Amino acid sequence: MTKLESAKPTRVASANKPVLGRLFFLDASGGRILSINPDGSDKKVILTGGRMPDGIAVDAEAGHIYWTNMGVPSQNDGSVERVDLDGKNRTTIIPEGGTFTPKQMHLEKESGKLYWCDREGMRVMRSNLEGSKIETLVDSSGGDARPGPDTTKWCVGITVDPERGKIYWTQKGPTKGGRGRIFRANIEIPKGETAANRRDIEVLFKDLPEPIDLELDLENRVLYWTDRGDPPRGNTVNRVSMDAKPGEATPEILVNHLMEGIGIALDLKGDRMFLTDLAGDVYTAKLDGSGKKLLLGAQGNLTGIAYAEIP
Repeated sequence: MTKLESAKPTRVASANKPVLGRLFFLDASGGRILSINPDGSDKKVILTGGRMPDGIAVDAEAGHIYWTNMGVPSQNDGSVERVDLDGKNRTTIIPEGGTFTPKQMHLEKESGKLYWCDREGMRVMRSNLEGSKIETLVDSSGGDARPGPDTTKWCVGITVDPERGKIYWTQKGPTKGGRGRIFRANIEIPKGETAANRRDIEVLFKDLPEPIDLELDLENRVLYWTDRGDPPRGNTVNRVSMDAKPGEATPEILVNHLMEGIGIALDLKGDRMFLTDLAGDVYTAKLDGSGKKLLLGAQGNLTGIAYAEIP
């Protein structure tokens, strides 16, 4: 990756057309979607009026931004919405109550699916891009009523490996409690089983401070995640081989000294990552964690972030 020395937006040639790299991120406290260049310049407020937005995904080809609204965590009023890249044509995808407290989300374009974690709902869920066919893939409640009182059952971060048919998600546990876990399972529920009793779920890591958002480098088979718990393992970005068997690998800490780290987005071609934290900061660093740089600060309580190349 070249150093971010210029205030000019990153452009990459694609099919003989210039492509503009942009970051899109959420301010939960202000209910906003914001966008900047990868060097922190040209900040724009795309949308206001979100209801504690948390997870974000961008479909650059279609010109859409998807995001989750947590709503009031104690009430069954979570939702998923979509808006054009310029903030127009705001559309409800999953109406209030279609999911309890939706958190981080993932767009799987090839299959036309949105995946998200439902925290107090204690579920991993998905739907078609227009909101039809809402499914629960994992039900971690163990029979508890929603909103779930047991934070070890709260699902937060989600990512997908479509090549091998796997989903990865986090259950963060109590605040700074050292009981966070990362799980993996097949995308599809095994035949004859249900979201509540499926037996293909693996616990990849346990006793983590408070793991939140996840990203995958599928080509190099690497899993990245943020952790907002206590140092030294918390308030960090971590990575590990996706193919390591449970209990056989030690995650590598790449970035530390975040202030309640939440969102992570990867620009694999550019050898860089982008991060948000609840203190309102947007950071960038190389994929190995070096060269950490503050792009923006004091922007509110920042949650999800996405990187996209816009034609």
